Amino acid sequence: MRCTLSVSSKRRILCVFPAYTPSFGTFAHAYPLMGGVKAFMPPQGLLLIAAYMPESWEYRFVDENIRRAGAEDFAWADAVFVSGMHIQAPQIRDIYARAHAAGKVTALGGPSVSGSPEQYPEFDYLHIGEIGDATDELVAILDRDVSIPAAQVRLETKERLPLSDFPAPAYEAAPLKRYLIGSLQFSSGCPYRCEFCDIPQLYGRQPRLKSPEQMLGELDAIISQPGHPAVIYFVDDNFIGNRKATKDMLPHLVEWQKKHNYPLQFACEATLNMAKQPDILELMRQANFMTVFVGIETPEEEALAGIDKKHNAAVPMYEAIETLNSYGLEVTSGIILGLDTDTDSSEQKLIDFIDKSAVPVLTMNLLQALPKTPLWDRLTREGRLTHDAALESNVLFKRPHDDVVASWRRAIAHAYEPANLFERFKYQVERTYPHRIKTPVKGKLTRTNLRRGLILGFNIALRVGVLSDYRGVFWKAAGHALRRGQIEAVFNMGFVAHHLIRFTREALRGEHNASFYAAKADAAKQVRTPWWQAARKFLPT
Repeated sequence: MRCTLSVSSKRRILCVFPAYTPSFGTFAHAYPLMGGVKAFMPPQGLLLIAAYMPESWEYRFVDENIRRAGAEDFAWADAVFVSGMHIQAPQIRDIYARAHAAGKVTALGGPSVSGSPEQYPEFDYLHIGEIGDATDELVAILDRDVSIPAAQVRLETKERLPLSDFPAPAYEAAPLKRYLIGSLQFSSGCPYRCEFCDIPQLYGRQPRLKSPEQMLGELDAIISQPGHPAVIYFVDDNFIGNRKATKDMLPHLVEWQKKHNYPLQFACEATLNMAKQPDILELMRQANFMTVFVGIETPEEEALAGIDKKHNAAVPMYEAIETLNSYGLEVTSGIILGLDTDTDSSEQKLIDFIDKSAVPVLTMNLLQALPKTPLWDRLTREGRLTHDAALESNVLFKRPHDDVVASWRRAIAHAYEPANLFERFKYQVERTYPHRIKTPVKGKLTRTNLRRGLILGFNIALRVGVLSDYRGVFWKAAGHALRRGQIEAVFNMGFVAHHLIRFTREALRGEHNASFYAAKADAAKQVRTPWWQAARKFLPT
């Protein structure tokens, strides 16, 4: 549904999403292999806000991961809406500066300002919390007046709009063909309370839900756009946060896939204890889920208790990963270094876990305290928060800071040493990919997919198979997959490895922070050039 307020003015709303800071998980280096892809995933929140605006209002969406909002965009607008995460703070402030230079009123919403509104004293309106009564209040204010207020106005949601009343995000405003993957939301919230996570405070512990019909309507809208991504990521905080709802929804998704000849693959994020839900895992397999991101955080069971994540040990960790693999799900793992329980042996235990688990992609970060988390509150009491921009984290670790960073460097160097990475992919070829369902060829033989396949295949063969210094181990892994008839696996491992190896080498040169959640001191200097363009300079010519 749209905003139901009666408005008397026609307004033009410019929705601007800030560029991301490069990370392991956004695959920026691989975009040039795809031909036209320039960004990771469309932002659900800002597209939702755009769709919620009164019907008589116009909106324009600009994702600065794809193109920078220009003078003509700001000249067109009556008001500028911005949303983003903590890591995007420098880019958020840059958008504000450009909007104000153009004389436009600004409003900031999303997870960063909701968690830490005091960080943004310059914005005219702060929208704190989810879409709801604060959104309606903002619409009413802008309907009356779009001049810049004399002092900042804070609007905080007290009554959230039920997910069942959410409009479909304004996918039509986003150039979906420019994204690596698409995004979809079924639920919001997570029942767990991991010490470092701000999700329960921001979105609640009782997952709220869309109806299956609502979600399938959004999928219809996505596939109606020419050149849409072939992979859709469920952005739910925990895909099995409400197990019954997930189990009830999945048959609808399976039937939708069958009806449309399986045009899409799916990915999601969930807790590792989903390994205890074979009925859900089988339905996910039938729906063509390929990947699940799991916040494993640490292989040390005693450390999990220290961060209130004992549910990760509900099933022995390696057994749980093997179970997910047996349903065709490739696991992507989040890892945290710098926990209070870390010892001199933690680094080797992590390296052993990387090798034994055969998880190909691990996003390894230093512990970072986020506002509105139990960790933030505890470290505040202990006097262990720091705001020294020269450091890699805002946490004063119990181990020496330089030792923790050095462990991170050695861990990523080991994980993404090409021979080690491709060995883990070979494991997936043997133990994971064969368990996936065979989908109809008809659903894949589209002009877009054929074009993408040709471009990607050529670029992988050239950039990875000929020009890279790791071409030998790539071809050994590719041959391993091809002998088993897994052509798609060759594309996947070449694409993913191209980014991970290059990003790791940059990180080891000191070009990236050890925590994705903390921007380097000079991050503002990166704003002028979108990072997908900056990444091109590292490609062989």
